[in-house]
Amino acid sequence: MALNLQSTVKLNNGVELPRLGLGVFRSPRGEVTRQAVLSALAAGYRHIDTARIYGNERDVGLAVRESGLSRGDIFVTTKLWNDDQGYDSTLRACDRSLEALGLEYVDLYLVHWPVPGRRLESWRAMEKLLADGKCRAIGVSNFMEHHLEELLGRAKVVPAVNQVEQHPFLNQQSLQRYCAGKGIVVEAYSPLTKGMRLGDPRVVEVARKYGKSPAQVLIRWCLEHDFVVIPKSVHEERIRENANVFDFSLSAEELRLLDGLNEDLYTGWDSRDVP
Repeated sequence: MALNLQSTVKLNNGVELPRLGLGVFRSPRGEVTRQAVLSALAAGYRHIDTARIYGNERDVGLAVRESGLSRGDIFVTTKLWNDDQGYDSTLRACDRSLEALGLEYVDLYLVHWPVPGRRLESWRAMEKLLADGKCRAIGVSNFMEHHLEELLGRAKVVPAVNQVEQHPFLNQQSLQRYCAGKGIVVEAYSPLTKGMRLGDPRVVEVARKYGKSPAQVLIRWCLEHDFVVIPKSVHEERIRENANVFDFSLSAEELRLLDGLNEDLYTGWDSRDVP
């Protein structure tokens, strides 16, 4: 798989999404997030993932504008939070996010959580936002198969992306297959298990073979499975390290080993029981 930091995947509406991005979940608002985004863009990243609930949209937008790069060269994702779901409130929430970011549009707007009783009306509003040009693509996050099945029964636009937690210790193969069958790209958040499994001896051994860190192996695992992946860091050296994953590839045997590590480890949100 000949990939590099500029590699993209074509979404189901033709928009190109960079395969590797910077996540800013829990990145402190203010200078820390601004500098992290500037560091990532300077290192060659072209994909930044934020959300209203993170409280740092303003800092992301500031860094995008200060980067010296063309707006069209940077892919920006943000997300609709639970309290803002519903038709009219979704439309207003997108406008507030655009104002905070200081941008005329976002490249990808995601429904952050499958809120019962509100997600279908939220999606109807997302379709209007797409038609109005306020976002170039729309998708969902933390949606399981039954949420997607319900949505696709009513949607005019198939979600372009489903952003879910994904790593060898949470290898949601059934969801992966479902999304692939519907033309929905899987995007992996928390690919580094929030550090909880970076010391696993099997991951460490694979990393040692290639002279890489366990974090780099987990990111590469995501890329080998055709996921978009958004590791988070606010440290410039780690941001650069997380992007240094294109000079090696995992063997079929190593992929089988890592695939076998699944233990349904949710390090964050688990939406399986959301009706």
